[in-house]
Amino acid sequence: MKEIAKKNFFQRYLGWRRGDELVRKGRFYPSHKFHRMAAENTLIVENLNVYIKDNHILKDINLNFPDKKITCIIGPSGCGKSTLLKTLNRLIDNVEGVKIKGKVLINGKDILNQQADLTELRRTIGLVSQKPCPLPMNIYGNVAYGCRIHGIKMLRKLNLVVEHYLRAVGLWEEVKDRLRSPAARLSIGQQQRLCLARSLAVEPLFILADEATSALDPISSKNIEDLFVNLKNDYSIIMVTHTLRQALRIADYVVFMYLGEIIETGPAQQIFNNPQHELTKKYLSGIFS
Repeated sequence: MKEIAKKNFFQRYLGWRRGDELVRKGRFYPSHKFHRMAAENTLIVENLNVYIKDNHILKDINLNFPDKKITCIIGPSGCGKSTLLKTLNRLIDNVEGVKIKGKVLINGKDILNQQADLTELRRTIGLVSQKPCPLPMNIYGNVAYGCRIHGIKMLRKLNLVVEHYLRAVGLWEEVKDRLRSPAARLSIGQQQRLCLARSLAVEPLFILADEATSALDPISSKNIEDLFVNLKNDYSIIMVTHTLRQALRIADYVVFMYLGEIIETGPAQQIFNNPQHELTKKYLSGIFS
């Protein structure tokens, strides 16, 4: 029995090291099962209205999010930014008294259709929330969790997935010797990067970030911003932010919301340098926030 255990350990070790070499050489896609080769992915919102009890929260929202860009959604508190994100991956369904009209189309398929597969949807659209929310398990288990749900059971493949995405978020060197430690022991900044790795591990098409840096210190916040800038080469990123300086630094495209409506959209340089709507001008100049 000891010889069998030793042999199994040696095989796992060799598999890990071969995978590590492929990861470092950039020739490894850890979950080919999910990998997409589409030239362009589309996320379009048509005539979206969201009501919660008697309150009309989102009003006739029409948007076409650009592919492989960072879209920053800005606007004062309570204008519907977070509600919009929750609608895009149907977390809004959990809110009591919610009523939704309109369409949200991902590559032409309406995700608001009641027949939509929510498990598949939430793999397609990853979410990084305001406060890090690691699962109550170890670091390894957090990254591997979604992959297991979607059918990856082979230990060697899970090892490769975990390493690949911890490297992608710049966390591997910091945690590689304590993968079996509880995720809750990580710093807040590390927990946020871990949550991002967990989202990326199932290869989403879109990443939603709801105030993803607001709870972080300046250094951790900068690390997350840099990650998003790098990740937009492969993913479409949609961020809600209250920090105009952050949007100025990283946004490719900007959506300005006010009282549940889209007031103005466009390339970041256009919105920040030459806004067309008076409300946009007032918000950017700090007259209200």
